Amino acid sequence: MNSMQLAWKIRRHGLEMTHLSRGSHIGAILSVADIIAVLYNDVMTIFPNDPKNDKRDRFILSKGHAGAAVYAALAEKEFFDVNDLKGHYSNGSKLSGHVSHKNVPGVELSTGSLGHGICVGAGMALAAKRDKKDHMVYVVVGDGECNEGSVWEAALFANHYRLSNLTIIVDHNKMQSLDYCENTIELIDLGAKWRAFGWNVIEVDGHDHEQLKSALSKNHDGKPTCIIANTVKGKGVSFMENEILWHYRDPQGDAYLNAVKELEAIIQ
Repeated sequence: MNSMQLAWKIRRHGLEMTHLSRGSHIGAILSVADIIAVLYNDVMTIFPNDPKNDKRDRFILSKGHAGAAVYAALAEKEFFDVNDLKGHYSNGSKLSGHVSHKNVPGVELSTGSLGHGICVGAGMALAAKRDKKDHMVYVVVGDGECNEGSVWEAALFANHYRLSNLTIIVDHNKMQSLDYCENTIELIDLGAKWRAFGWNVIEVDGHDHEQLKSALSKNHDGKPTCIIANTVKGKGVSFMENEILWHYRDPQGDAYLNAVKELEAIIQ
């Protein structure tokens, strides 16, 4: 399976999971699918049969509401049975709506309280550096999440300790919750902000797998790296793309059937 095929599977699973559970955040799941696919397929060192192997790279989905995308990637990478995805967000399921590490092999941290993931990631990176371990720490952050003060405290911390083993990817889909980011709190020049905090900054098309792979493989120049991945919320389903409605709405009825039809038409 290549990264494009994995991204398609993440989208298809995400659609099915939110349909069955009547759960939220399909727009964010579709937005981040390519980033997750490239990380799990082409970049990170992972051990599906030994999820706690000390040599593994660490991954944190700070925008935990897109957790279905991570669950789908883990299932397709055989951390657990793909059939478990059908129980997503249902009573008693281990696969909660916001990503959870409890009884889910491969998930490092329960997230969803925005702004916390990058803080923990920075701590993990510092611990690895001090212990002279060479694994990487990757954190996917939402652009709206960058409104949180804790994000910038962690950014200062990571620069101060020269955490070159820390890479964050901002899923820059320009939307948050009920509106566009610029109508909520203006981000202005997001790249300039991260550079001002001492980070190496790379801007890419967040749906272009070659650009993502190239950015994630670059030398980190002794500094933490921020990859700003420009994405489209709802990517892959035409009527969900750039539509605020699909942050919370779950796909049912004709919307579900039409979304399935569109995804099946572009099967990898």
